[in-house]
Amino acid sequence: MIVRRLVTASVVLALCLPACADEAKENPAAKPLNRDIDRHKKFLEIVEKGEGDVIFLGDSITHGWEGQKKIWDAAFGASKPVNLGIGGDQTGHVLWRITEGKEIDPLKPKLAVIMIGTNNMGAHTAEQIAGGVRTIVETLQKQKPDIKILVLGIFPRSPRAADAVRDKIKYANTFLAKLADGKQVFYKDIGDKFLEKDGSLDKKIMPDYLHLSAEGYQIWADAIKDDVAKLAK
Repeated sequence: MIVRRLVTASVVLALCLPACADEAKENPAAKPLNRDIDRHKKFLEIVEKGEGDVIFLGDSITHGWEGQKKIWDAAFGASKPVNLGIGGDQTGHVLWRITEGKEIDPLKPKLAVIMIGTNNMGAHTAEQIAGGVRTIVETLQKQKPDIKILVLGIFPRSPRAADAVRDKIKYANTFLAKLADGKQVFYKDIGDKFLEKDGSLDKKIMPDYLHLSAEGYQIWADAIKDDVAKLAK
């Protein structure tokens, strides 16, 4: 029954992906949410210099790269990355930051790496979350027509494979995968790399079963560094 629902929903989204303007208007996860906080203001000062070939957009998990400078520099330093992650962000906050917040206006990024959606899990459906990410992707393409975009699957959370949120994340990721066109937009799900053989999460990777340890960030870096280097050329 679950498989049938997943397949049906995936087919519906595949048909909808090219143009679903009406859905975006009605989708609460695709509406800008004000994020005019101190960290946003700090970002405006950083991007004012106009430097940054790769932008990382996301929530606290992306924000956390700031505590892993050695891993960050080794994996992405050559690509002139800019970390635009803010703890607590949902898709709507990221959307506000790249529109009304003007966080990327001074930049000419070659690549955007997006990992967002876990903070939407409590309030939105999997379809709505994917629609919010799609709106972010479409907005980036309008603002920066030459940009390439790497959408990452939402990372697993919660300790056990059988926990309900795991199914919702997998469900949302089936929709996110449909965003890829293989030309400008790419999708990669690295979630399994964080998991044990039985599907559980180890605290050494995610101490609170959500945020990454240094070992978790190394796994993330190793999983995408080649993609970032290739797409940012």
